[in-house]
Amino acid sequence: MASTPRSTDRRTSGSPGGQSSAALLLGKQFKQMQKDKDIPGISCGLVGDDVFEWEVMLMLSEDQDSMYGGGCFRARMTFPPTYPHLPPKMKFSTSIFHPNVYPNGDVCISILHPPGDDQYGYEQASERWSPVQSPETILLSVISMLGSPNDESAANLEAGSLWREDRKEFRRRVRKCVRDSMEGGWD
Repeated sequence: MASTPRSTDRRTSGSPGGQSSAALLLGKQFKQMQKDKDIPGISCGLVGDDVFEWEVMLMLSEDQDSMYGGGCFRARMTFPPTYPHLPPKMKFSTSIFHPNVYPNGDVCISILHPPGDDQYGYEQASERWSPVQSPETILLSVISMLGSPNDESAANLEAGSLWREDRKEFRRRVRKCVRDSMEGGWD
């Protein structure tokens, strides 16, 4: 009797145990982040039981970030089946006003751009994704980005313009996002 081919998705492969090397690595990195106590303000969980979809909560203290401090920002990290050779995507589900976050919540930061040379010559290859990065380094980079926006290549043009030209209004908009995130961050 002929066997029917097994359907495969990004979690399985021909490897022993049926898990891809990406799934095994992500599982290990997820467990490590659950154990680490020295990364304050970051909480991660899987969406369902899918190791390729992480729900993240960034709970920023005033010490970490003077503008976004006090905020509770939810995001989702979606890892490709080729991880760690290609970066995940990260998207805030909590509304956040920032030059490097598109209005739809997609995060635009060099570490999440595919490896190699930038076709526009803006970023150096060393600033872009490399397989030595991890979910932890991504999240720490995003927290750093929140406090130090890159307005030279703004994903949110309005936020970039206000950051450069009207810091008082920028800060007012950010604080509103922080207040809104505190009210809805735990939903």
